[in-house]
Amino acid sequence: MRVLAFADRDWRTGWAFALPGLLTLVVVMGFPLVYALLISLSSLTLLKPALTPFVGFRNFAAVMADPLFWGALWLTVKYSVVTVLGEFVIGLGVAMMLNRTVTMKPVYFAILTIPMAMSPVSVALIWRMLLQPNLGIVNQMMETLGLPRLDWLGSADLALWTMAGIDIWQQTSFVVLILAAGLAALPRDPYEAAEVDGASQLQQFWYITLPMLRPVAMIAVIIQLINEFRTYDLVYVLTKGGPGTSTEMLSFFAYRRAFLGLHLNEGAAAAFILLLIVLGLTIAFFATLERRR
Repeated sequence: MRVLAFADRDWRTGWAFALPGLLTLVVVMGFPLVYALLISLSSLTLLKPALTPFVGFRNFAAVMADPLFWGALWLTVKYSVVTVLGEFVIGLGVAMMLNRTVTMKPVYFAILTIPMAMSPVSVALIWRMLLQPNLGIVNQMMETLGLPRLDWLGSADLALWTMAGIDIWQQTSFVVLILAAGLAALPRDPYEAAEVDGASQLQQFWYITLPMLRPVAMIAVIIQLINEFRTYDLVYVLTKGGPGTSTEMLSFFAYRRAFLGLHLNEGAAAAFILLLIVLGLTIAFFATLERRR
């Protein structure tokens, strides 16, 4: 009985401490989500600002019937895969080098955190000036080297990959910090045993480092995948979805549908589709992580 009394008291104490935070989450996140869901099921537009009559899933059907939606979804998937893959490969390489570095390691970490500490809007504005076709320093340097000038953000063939490169430049620092922390926590015993057995550095990396680093790596990948799927700042500042729709990803498609097309209900429906995709990816990654564990 005494054990049950202690357990009951601990349960009530835990809820007492957790309740303020949970209520804050409900107010800050729950209410906007519920209201956005109501908008997505309603007939509300900027020209007719009334929720009623509710139309069910008609807005979702209208969004998914638009070919531009599927184009934006494909661009979002392609952009997210390229950026996350680039961030992970570069981040893993830099983290491995930092893990072997002894001197001036705090200085290197401080330099790496500079892009991560900058807001995406400021990063986009800086790179927009650097990549300006006529006056940008990037094109001037290319011209000095005898290379032709490029319209980095005005070409339908280059704009998406230029934006992906800028995203990788900023977000790789976050991946480096996570992977470097994971590498620092790995035990040394397997490496010492592998050296005794005559394993090469590549074999140690492939058979020891990668398997032990997998949980940390998967967390870094899923966090960055979520971030890339909801990329909006770079698109708005750098290209506004152009040229044409060559960089119009799903987040910007939802914005354009809601505020430029005046259909708030269809924009909310597109945003909820994006939310469901990200939620599905998150559940799939964590299910895979738990199964392998």
